[in-house]
Amino acid sequence: MKAIIKSIQWNNSRGYDEIPLKILKISMPCIVSPLTSMCNKVLSSGIFPVHLKYSQISPIFKNGDETEMSDYRLISLLTSFSKVFEKAIYNRLQFHIQNNNILAKEQCCF
Repeated sequence: MKAIIKSIQWNNSRGYDEIPLKILKISMPCIVSPLTSMCNKVLSSGIFPVHLKYSQISPIFKNGDETEMSDYRLISLLTSFSKVFEKAIYNRLQFHIQNNNILAKEQCCF
């Protein structure tokens, strides 16, 4: 879990909980054990916490006419904890797929 928290890029974006990644990284020695337990519980139960599914949606202007909705793209700002859980679940899933040779060699792109 420490490696996952360290690997997440520093940025100023934060989700609805307003907890920046900087705080998460600074408090890592104190929270790594509870976070690991929570992540293991999520993986064993198959139930992802509802509040970690929420995101803050923000429109970002691409180019063109600023009055046209089609000239914006939406981004979802997730909470720091959601990012950590997502990375942990991805790592476990990737490890399982590779170790059990689940994907065919002919598998490409999608």
